[in-house]
Amino acid sequence: MSDIKVTIIDREGVSHEVDAPTDMNMNMMEIVRVYELVEEGTFGVCGGMAMCASCQCYVESPETPLPEMNPDEDAMLAEAFHVRENSRLSCQLAVTPEIEGLVLQIAPEQ
Repeated sequence: MSDIKVTIIDREGVSHEVDAPTDMNMNMMEIVRVYELVEEGTFGVCGGMAMCASCQCYVESPETPLPEMNPDEDAMLAEAFHVRENSRLSCQLAVTPEIEGLVLQIAPEQ
């Protein structure tokens, strides 16, 4: 198993450094849910299809290389609440070795 370290700041402002496996085809939404860092039923409601924006996070580590935003993610964030320049849908951020050290802050509930 090949893990990377990422930091997730929950909705109460508590920082959690967690291990994220790069060999299981997971995304950051799933990592947040696995570690139970949000109340059940409030995050990733659409199951990771970029159709609800409930998994919105703020990227607090701009130096981390992330994939470009796809049109579906861009369109969903255009309709979401609490959007910032550094907003991303965590379901669209694959867990890969390149994102080692990523820092995400979970956006407030919609």
